[in-house]
Amino acid sequence: MASKEKLFRSIVAEHQEMVVNTCYRFVFNREDAEDLAQDVFVEVFRSLEQFREESKLSTWIYRIAVTKSLDHLRHLNRKKRFSSLKRMIGMSDPADDIAAPSNNNPPEALAQNERARILQDALNTLPESQKTAFLLSKQEGYSNQEIADILQTSVSGVESLVHRAKKNLHEKLYRYYSEH
Repeated sequence: MASKEKLFRSIVAEHQEMVVNTCYRFVFNREDAEDLAQDVFVEVFRSLEQFREESKLSTWIYRIAVTKSLDHLRHLNRKKRFSSLKRMIGMSDPADDIAAPSNNNPPEALAQNERARILQDALNTLPESQKTAFLLSKQEGYSNQEIADILQTSVSGVESLVHRAKKNLHEKLYRYYSEH
């Protein structure tokens, strides 16, 4: 058992930053990303004996991180829909939705937060497969082959997903900025 724990510690040390950053790119919240990373490593520890080395260890861990992040987002979307319903029937406090003020340059922070929110909203409207492929490619810098391994699809499938994601984002952002 001690050798499994030693192996696990080395896996965590080597991959922790990548896992936290990956989760963050999906959930845009540092605390949630760190919590998700912890869940990822619990899953890695539990499943280490089942890892069959059909792919690289990092790819396997990354796939778990992506899956946990997407599951978290699905859960949040269900909660958000329920929260909207509660608000419509007057069961929640609208002050819950007000963001905490930023301490640095307030106008710049506000503009940056607004741009991040607009991009996140646009990303959230993409089909899950497009969003995942886009984030892995453009924000994480993975090659199409690595993304294909993570998503268990073909390289041409990844290229298609990224292309459609860029096209959809362009249309959504262009429409938003031309209206505002």
